[in-house]
Amino acid sequence: MNNEKIHFTPKQHIEATITGLGSSGEGVGKVKGFTFFIPGALPGERVTATATLVKKAYGLAKLEKVLIPSPDRVKPACPVYEACGGCQLQHLSYPAQLIQKRQTVIDALERIGHFSGINVNATLGAEMPWHYRNKMQVPAAENSRHELQIGCYAQGTHRVINVDDCLIQAEANNRITAIVRHWMEEYHIPALDEDARTGMIRHIMGRVGVHTGEIMVVLVTNTDRIPHLKQLVSLLKQDLPGFVTLVQNINTRHTNVILGPKSRIIHGPGTIHDRLGALTFTISPLSFFQVNTRQAETLYQTALHYAALTGRENVIDLYCGTGTITLFLAQKARHALGIEIVAPAIQDARKNARQNRITNSEFICADAAVELPRLVREGVQPDVIVLDPPRAGCDAKVLKAILAVRPQRVVYVSCGPASLARDAAILCSGGYKIRQVQPVDMFPQTAHVESVALMSRVKE
Repeated sequence: MNNEKIHFTPKQHIEATITGLGSSGEGVGKVKGFTFFIPGALPGERVTATATLVKKAYGLAKLEKVLIPSPDRVKPACPVYEACGGCQLQHLSYPAQLIQKRQTVIDALERIGHFSGINVNATLGAEMPWHYRNKMQVPAAENSRHELQIGCYAQGTHRVINVDDCLIQAEANNRITAIVRHWMEEYHIPALDEDARTGMIRHIMGRVGVHTGEIMVVLVTNTDRIPHLKQLVSLLKQDLPGFVTLVQNINTRHTNVILGPKSRIIHGPGTIHDRLGALTFTISPLSFFQVNTRQAETLYQTALHYAALTGRENVIDLYCGTGTITLFLAQKARHALGIEIVAPAIQDARKNARQNRITNSEFICADAAVELPRLVREGVQPDVIVLDPPRAGCDAKVLKAILAVRPQRVVYVSCGPASLARDAAILCSGGYKIRQVQPVDMFPQTAHVESVALMSRVKE
């Protein structure tokens, strides 16, 4: 059917059968051959909706009524689920979430990478699909009645709505919110007024060591001086088992970036520790550390399994961040080299290597797109290359350099199925084959899915 001859308009009522989920967890359905994305709708459902935006190739619509519900539809557990938007799939049962996330990976490989018949394993689900986030960043503000609001931004706005118990946050993080809220109300500590640019508290951060029980609290403030911090420390010591350190981060800029350039330790060492497998990591307010500790271990063990190391291999870990995967690999490799462009991350990686007494690892602060070709020219010959790029995927120069150096195996750790499919297609056109892909559910109740793909060189 020719889509150009079909005319839909905003506010038009439609009825659609949902055939799948989009990358953001929205239902996907066709009306007279025209695709609509409908948040809140699930595969297999028949729904009515109202068009809100109509483009040439697709439209967006607001769900009005579910005429035929999916057997996998459940009542969202969170009272602010629809207003918040931090989760997208609480209305889908957890077993069905895992099935849909596998399908998301398959769809990307087929539609974007033009693959067929790829072995995509069942998604590895979380034993704890609730209260799993070890890191919290919540905004503080006052509403029009000057009442304190701490929680989340209402979807698509900068209006803060109260959340007392976020169901995907670690219980300790929710406890931090309650304690800081009590302290702000008790001592009349004002929250940020974003329009007037007045007030003191912008955000509250919590970081929890899942295996160690250590807890960090960070106040992101709009001013340099905050009164009654000693009283806050006393409350945290009294009511927060595991509390180790309080840090004030100062951010006076008018920006959406949460953390500012200056931090001050108010109590404790300014860091906490946690473990991934047998490795221990030091975590500061600025450190990158996977927010789902237990599933990160599953992800990294999968990457290590796919690398198939015997102790004789040289491994290069591109986009290595703070070195977590590199150090996992170093435990089984002859030598592991991590490359990362962010200097503080490389500093953390080197500290983590020293802390864990891993001497067969090396970290270089450089652009992988520049450094890997240089290493190739110098004759470096890795047996395995591990990729853990940002959501946008790999730089084309990195992929070209991988094809030039021709490692036996490429292990691609992906946080975006679309970029995985695109990059894998380039590598496979240059002599590699996808052997298998393992989705891992790092973020239950959300539309995000991470995966590990094993690619090996095709014999000449």
